[in-house]
Amino acid sequence: MAKSILFYAFCLQNSAGYAKHGTQRLGSWEVVGFMATHAKMGGALKLLKKESVEFLRLQFTDLLGSIKDVEVPQSQFEPALGGGVIFDGSSLQGFARGAESDLLLTPDLDTLRVFEEVPGGPKMARVVCDIQKLDHTPFEVCPRSRLKKVLEEASEMGFQFMVAPEIEFFLFQRNPDDEPTTQTRDTGSYFDLAALDQGDQARRGIIKTLSALGIEAEAVHHEISPGQHEVDLPFCEAVQTADNIGTFRVIARRVALSHGLHATFMPKPIFGKEGSGMHLHLYLKRGEENAFAVSEGQTGLSQVGLYFVGGLLRHARGYTLVTNPLINSYKRLIAGFEAPTHSVWSEQNVNPLVRVPPGHTTSARCEVRSPDPACNPYLALAVILKAGLVGIKNQIDPGPPVNKDIYGMSARERGRLSVDPLPIDLHEATRAFQKDKLLREALGKEIYRHLLEAHNSLWIEYTKQVHPWELEKYLATY
Repeated sequence: MAKSILFYAFCLQNSAGYAKHGTQRLGSWEVVGFMATHAKMGGALKLLKKESVEFLRLQFTDLLGSIKDVEVPQSQFEPALGGGVIFDGSSLQGFARGAESDLLLTPDLDTLRVFEEVPGGPKMARVVCDIQKLDHTPFEVCPRSRLKKVLEEASEMGFQFMVAPEIEFFLFQRNPDDEPTTQTRDTGSYFDLAALDQGDQARRGIIKTLSALGIEAEAVHHEISPGQHEVDLPFCEAVQTADNIGTFRVIARRVALSHGLHATFMPKPIFGKEGSGMHLHLYLKRGEENAFAVSEGQTGLSQVGLYFVGGLLRHARGYTLVTNPLINSYKRLIAGFEAPTHSVWSEQNVNPLVRVPPGHTTSARCEVRSPDPACNPYLALAVILKAGLVGIKNQIDPGPPVNKDIYGMSARERGRLSVDPLPIDLHEATRAFQKDKLLREALGKEIYRHLLEAHNSLWIEYTKQVHPWELEKYLATY
């Protein structure tokens, strides 16, 4: 049985004791770090008091990408912001076992934001947390910390990883029992006007709430399928982008609920309709310069950018389990719906794994089109970055761009161009993940092991089920 969440003011009710602890373990620089953190926390508490915030949400992400939060009242703001919230990690899949189960939520005070979840409603605050052990050392299964680890490798090579996501999702009706359905009154299609869009008010509410949190959408529009929408977020450093993706999913669901709707990030909720992807636009910065940029008058990517793409293509089959983690994910990655099915790059094709928008110089970038919005954003960005960095280190040539229609190619043509198919289901993706040693290095042995166990178990559970399609197909015939 999961333990109750406990609140301890380890550090901030006795700051001198914590500073002494830091000096003994890590040296005098830790005292300086503590004083800066203490000053930040004082400012955070003043902000929460000034804004009359009633509740604070401590947001974190579990191993499989579900966004979790612990909500604390005013009386617990100080210990919570000081990293004094202990939770039972054994209640979350893959997080901890037995005696190791107690873990700390350690807020990143730079992510503290105050907002009204519902216009005119009480003010809330949200802060994103890392997960640590009780001795304040990093917890090896924390997805946010794992992304930071890979970013350290990029930093050692002189790079900063910049990412901008395009997030697709559906807004569906809820039934009289307030349960989500796949029904929609929205008849809109791609870029249709708001007047035709039944989810317009909810979508605007989502954007306003995000703006209050300091997340400004760059573009918002209706997508191809009825009830489907897209929100494009700006380029940010990778950890901030992953934080923003998680916050967006939480806000979209809560605002949709206030409008009597359900927001879902399920990759393929309706047969025969387009699924929801999460295209990732990305580039590497070197200092203040775009390392993917080419000279004036040229198009495409620099040699660094091409090697990065080479790494993405080389390891795509392996990291697909992380970027597309559900059984349902592979019902989106099929021919005919503008979703990638093969590991190729292109400047013109609409369905490659990696697209390089033409005509850019200083704003050069590539777009990875396979991920879906159900993935763990921290782990997805970690494996994508790791693959790209290995491409640079090993100077992996991506080959010429494939600008032909991949769906229409024969098997012989694909073989001649060395075009590898992406996994067709979760089972194949798990096998590919297991064979690619790079993924173990990117994720660490504990996350790697837990993901293998979780997805193998999920596949076995799925294969034992009798599905409605089977009943419809066989019950009356055999």
